[in-house]
Amino acid sequence: MNINQAFTILQSAGGIRAARIITEKNKKISWLKTVYYAHLLRKGMPVAKIIHSKWFYGLEFYTNKNTLDPRPDTETLVEAVIKDCLENKDRKILDMGTGTGCIICALCKNINGLSGIAIDKSKSALSVAKKNVKNLGLKKQIQIKHSDFVKFKSNEKFDIIVSNPPYIKFGDKRVNNAAKFDPKIALYASNDGLGAYEQIAKNAKNLIKTDGHIYLEIGVGQSIYVIKIFEYFGWKFERVEKDLSGINRVLVFTL
Repeated sequence: MNINQAFTILQSAGGIRAARIITEKNKKISWLKTVYYAHLLRKGMPVAKIIHSKWFYGLEFYTNKNTLDPRPDTETLVEAVIKDCLENKDRKILDMGTGTGCIICALCKNINGLSGIAIDKSKSALSVAKKNVKNLGLKKQIQIKHSDFVKFKSNEKFDIIVSNPPYIKFGDKRVNNAAKFDPKIALYASNDGLGAYEQIAKNAKNLIKTDGHIYLEIGVGQSIYVIKIFEYFGWKFERVEKDLSGINRVLVFTL
């Protein structure tokens, strides 16, 4: 099968954009693989899950069924940290719930002197993060550790803590069809989607320097609730960052 025939089949299954991305990634593609990819597209599987690749902040990341695909909304978090780190100096960062590792990798690539630790409670996700850290040449800057928001302890304190935790309420009808291909552990949280923020707010106090900052991605309409949670645990709300759609997407706190 030539590439034009494959393109036509994939376009009919998932649209022109999906067909273009898949055929660019697979310059030589068999009939069997084309039919299989078309089947996955008709089921609604995101293209990134099919080709195991997603670009984020100008970097290519490996992704699979064990992680969320990096999303443009999360670039808002990366940009919020970068604009606070314009001066060159050594800084330590902790990424809580790293998934693919896209946040900490993008930051270490764009901020001089930054190094740190990425944690996740999913060993399968950590395998993906390790692969991306290696592929991007960041093994000397980033340590990958198996832990969750509550159990993680460290003798050192961090200048920066970042997290894109699970924040969707169980049973939320607004979740799109593509989410069924993502790990539920990375999507849903207890207490109407706020459970992870409660855990982070309580534990991260012991992990951050007195002049450090924590940056959190949040869901639509959650800002007022997350602010209340963090203020309850003694954090000071600093600012909110909006995504490209004008939605409150990132909250920044300090002690």
